[in-house]
Amino acid sequence: MTNPNVITLIAPLSGPLVPLERVPDPVFAQKMVGDGISIDPLDQCLRAPCDGQIVQLHSAGHAVTVATSQGIEVLMHIGLDTVNLKGQGFSSTVKMGDVVKTGDPLIEFDADYVATHAKSLLTQIVITNSDRVAAFAPRSGNVAAGKSAILELTLTGAAQANTDADAGKTVTSEAILIPNPTGLHARPAAVLANLAKKFKADVRLQKGDQVANAKSVVSIMGLEIGNGDKVTLIAKGDDADAAVETLTPLLWEGLGDEGCKPAPAPASFEPSPGNAPAPRARSEDPNLLIGVAASPGLAVGEVFQIRHQEIQVNESAAGTPQQERDRLDRAVDQGRAQLEALQASLHGQRAADKAAIFAAHQELLDDPDLLDIAHSALAKGKSAEFAWHRAFSTHADRLASLRNELLAARANDLRDVGRRVLTLLTGVEPERQTPPTNAILVAEELSPSDTASLDRSRVRGFCTTLGGATSHVAILARSLDIPAVAGIEPRALELANGTPVVLDGGKGIVRLNPSPEEITRIRETQERMAARRKAELEVAHEPAITLDGHRMEVVGNIGGLAEAEQIAGLGGEGVGLLRSEFVFLERSSAPSEDEQFEIYKAIVEALGPDRPLIIRTLDVGGDKPLVYLPIPKEENPFLGERGLRIGLDRPEILRLQLRAILRAAAYGKVRVMFPMVGLLSELRDAKAMLEEERQRLNAAPIETGIMVEIPAAAIMAAQFAREVDFFSIGTNDLTQYTLAMDRGHPKLAPKVDGLNPSILRLIAWTVKAAHDEGKWVGVCGGIASDPQAVPLLIGLGVDELSVSLPTIPSIKAQIRTLWLHECQELAQRALALETAAEVRMATSASAP
Repeated sequence: MTNPNVITLIAPLSGPLVPLERVPDPVFAQKMVGDGISIDPLDQCLRAPCDGQIVQLHSAGHAVTVATSQGIEVLMHIGLDTVNLKGQGFSSTVKMGDVVKTGDPLIEFDADYVATHAKSLLTQIVITNSDRVAAFAPRSGNVAAGKSAILELTLTGAAQANTDADAGKTVTSEAILIPNPTGLHARPAAVLANLAKKFKADVRLQKGDQVANAKSVVSIMGLEIGNGDKVTLIAKGDDADAAVETLTPLLWEGLGDEGCKPAPAPASFEPSPGNAPAPRARSEDPNLLIGVAASPGLAVGEVFQIRHQEIQVNESAAGTPQQERDRLDRAVDQGRAQLEALQASLHGQRAADKAAIFAAHQELLDDPDLLDIAHSALAKGKSAEFAWHRAFSTHADRLASLRNELLAARANDLRDVGRRVLTLLTGVEPERQTPPTNAILVAEELSPSDTASLDRSRVRGFCTTLGGATSHVAILARSLDIPAVAGIEPRALELANGTPVVLDGGKGIVRLNPSPEEITRIRETQERMAARRKAELEVAHEPAITLDGHRMEVVGNIGGLAEAEQIAGLGGEGVGLLRSEFVFLERSSAPSEDEQFEIYKAIVEALGPDRPLIIRTLDVGGDKPLVYLPIPKEENPFLGERGLRIGLDRPEILRLQLRAILRAAAYGKVRVMFPMVGLLSELRDAKAMLEEERQRLNAAPIETGIMVEIPAAAIMAAQFAREVDFFSIGTNDLTQYTLAMDRGHPKLAPKVDGLNPSILRLIAWTVKAAHDEGKWVGVCGGIASDPQAVPLLIGLGVDELSVSLPTIPSIKAQIRTLWLHECQELAQRALALETAAEVRMATSASAP
């Protein structure tokens, strides 16, 4: 007769059995999930080890739990770290609630894929409520799926109610934001369950309106708690206070999961020295500090250290939760008003794109997750200051930890907004640090607010140990014409105030203790440069013709009407790149066709009938999304849906813009250019849309080009040249995609140089392919404004240089000093060199 207190589990897979203690994962090996056994699978279909019901099926497809009629929960976890595969390679054949028989198929998986993409293929069969099992009798050797016994379980008597948990008070935690990159999967769920079991109280985990037993791994996993989800702990019993007090901070920290802080566990491991990151670039010269070029320019001055004052807050509230909430709401409203004033100031300076930075700050103030965390803490009797500080610092820390450098840089924006409101709440005004005249500011980081309010009569430049060239601080510095270096060596923070330094924002370096003679020489050089700029401006309207009669077209890169109005005065011969994104920023909905038409028409009229205007269609993506254009979160937005791909995926946006451009073309020399084109099919689809809209409007055809910024477009330039009227090479993106280095990366940015011979070869290839088809080529990337690059680009056959507005007169003046044949010889020598540094040395040696 069958013993109802004994359960025999049948092999869910074929293969050799492995004791759980030998599994190379401490959570399973130390039986934190529960006791059981492991199989090294030889087949690819996981089957039911017993009769029962599916009570948990992980969304990543790698884990499933079957509950027997006696209430025993059998978790099967395919592989190790397979949650990171996000379902790739797994296909479930059952769903939650299904009743299954022994041997029924549960999950099919691609063993080859899992084995090559995960830590191990070992599959664990674990009893998650092992406290209900009196004895485990594991088998050994090789087993056959659906046939061989693997584990015999002898059950305890009937479970007794936990009377301690029924008594005592109920304690609820504040809202907790889950930091785990892949949520509460098996490993962190097991850690939480084990820790919760140490308390007599009944401990529950709540997500929305769903509640799980925090002492059950299966129950926790059933909530499918993901990264960034908000949860609450609820404990009932005599030690409920202790349970919530102990478990809450551990949930905040990630329960020791990968990418989170270490958590208490039965065993710990010493970190391997081999896991230490490569050291940051350091100068061997004690008087030279190396960083990243953030804003060009040369500044001479004295060090002035900027320290952010830490505002101390009281955790306990002085008033009722409602009174504290009212205080927080008032402070947030005041912060919003201050940001609106900052925006208005920047708009007054005709810097709409920079004002957008503080529009983004206003959006952060309205972030519902941020406010939910704060309001939850207020409900627990915390002060408004403490609740707000907890909310913004938690979110900022999460952003700072992201692998995406661009998104991580936004943590500084969030802390800036947070400190603004915290100051209003506490009434503690930050200590005013008035820099001396000729100050070079040094700080761990500056906020956008700090940067926008710098006193230009005193501050000559600044450097920070954090941040990169794409941060909002760097963008503001460039707009304000303040030389800046980011990612400088940390020893900069140890410099004494008053230390004389020379900051070179273009090279990303700071030189210490220059001699008085050197300072005098630099200042004399600056004076000569100012005089030269004045002379260049006086002849800026003259054409850019080399000494042997070769004509170059020099146009400008602009981001709005205000800059278009400056083109003529600077000698610009047109616009080689209008970044149309400015039309779409600072809005809650997309601009209409008429709105876009009026803006483009105004720019055309500002340029006049003879100056060409190239309008680049909307270039946004996951790295720079719009509020009204939701883009799904991408693992790598630089390789995802952006540029023309967005327009083709949202044709209503692209068609509307194309219609506005076609209408504006009736008033001047308008051309259209598509960004981020990598495939001929993408270009053809965009051209087909353009032609359909042209015919609907009965408009005249306009010249069409593409940005060459993906290596594929350069390599296929011969084929693309048959389809377009012109190319414009975006060397910034072309360089980062060719070298596979983010140009805003604090560590890699110094290596991302557009004069790398590989980039020059792609430019040469593109130019030849275009000229063979009778098409012209421009360069609108950063090296078009680089004096060292200009002779090379001329020598490679580039027809047009689209440069930053302030450099138009100097670039035209430089061209007038060059010989075409010498530029061609220099370009051929550069193509044969090995590094960007060698190319720059060669151009310096050839300079007149």
